[in-house]
Parts: sequence; structure tokens; C-alpha cells
Amino acid sequence: MLYINAENPQQRLIDQAVEILKRGGIVCYPTDTMYGIGCDIFNQKAVKRLHQIKNRPKKKPFSFMCCSLKRVSTYCHLSNSAYRIMKKNLPGAYTFVLPTMKIVPKIMITKQKTVGIRVPDNPICKMLVESLGHPIVTTSAAKTDEEQPCSAYEVELLFGNQVDEIIDGGDVFPSPSSVVSLIRDTPEILREGKGDISIFY
Repeated sequence: MLYINAENPQQRLIDQAVEILKRGGIVCYPTDTMYGIGCDIFNQKAVKRLHQIKNRPKKKPFSFMCCSLKRVSTYCHLSNSAYRIMKKNLPGAYTFVLPTMKIVPKIMITKQKTVGIRVPDNPICKMLVESLGHPIVTTSAAKTDEEQPCSAYEVELLFGNQVDEIIDGGDVFPSPSSVVSLIRDTPEILREGKGDISIFY
């Protein structure tokens, strides 16, 4: 367990977690929606291990986190309208579905050649992704939709022996992100969650 200040994360502790990610480890961390669990997007072994931990079929790819909108454009095709919408709403509690670029590993891409992108409004996540230098695969640190952990202690009870590090960044009141497809010019709401969706109508 790594205790990191939620508002002012200590770089040396973030670096410890980044080292684990670089070695192919799985890390749990707080986000702006709930506790998440993830790994380095470019480490295929780690991504496969994450699928096993979450008991999730490989045909159902995970989303990934970027540290900024500027970084998102490295991994996705952004239309002018998609860029404007994301600029207005990120960082925030949204997962945006976008057409993917070739740089993204195949295991992360849906049949429709799309990916889910998050830029969470959480200092720990932001620093983690920034310090790693590329995206982190992310999914909720929960076994089922019903049991969403609020604290690092609850995450440890669920995943303690399956992950390499748990970052304790304080309590989080879990509520999933709103999922919005920006594949066409008009946004399509795929899931209503914490992010305000009224702005898309």
C-alpha cells in the first residue's frame, strides 16, 4: 500500500508506482469516479493479466487514461466537433469513445476500430500517466457492478493478492463515468454516469 496525498501527490511515491507499471505490474489507484485498476497500455502481458483479474473476455477491451487532451490526439482521430466537446469537458468524469489510430495495441481496440478514452480529474491519476509518459489501461477496481469499493482498504480486500501495488489516495464515493460516443458529429450517450450529460442534448 502506497499512501499518496490526494491533492498534492508526492513525486517520489508516484515514481515508485510508475516503476511497477514499467515492469509490467498492475496498480490500483483513486480516480474522480471510483478506485481504478490498470497497467501500461503497451505491455501486452500486463493487459492480458488484467483481463484475467477482472474475468473479462478479450473481445471486450478496456478504456485507457491520458493525462491531457493533447495526448489523446496521439492515439485517436479527433474531428473538430469531438475536439471542441472534449476541450470543454476534460478533465472530467467522462469516457469518450473515438476512432483509434494504429499506435494503439490491438488488444485495446473494439471490432468497430474504436477505443474508450478518459482524462480523469484526479491529481494522482494525472501524475501517474504523465510520469509514465503514455496511457494507462483503466477499469473499475470491482468484481461486480454492485460492489464498488470506496477506499484503498476495500480494494485490498478484493484484489490484494492479485495486484502489485495499491495507492491509497483517500476515500472515493464511487459513481461510474458517463460514456459518450463521439464517432459521429452528434454525441451519443452510451451510459449515464457521474459526468453531466445534459450538455450533449
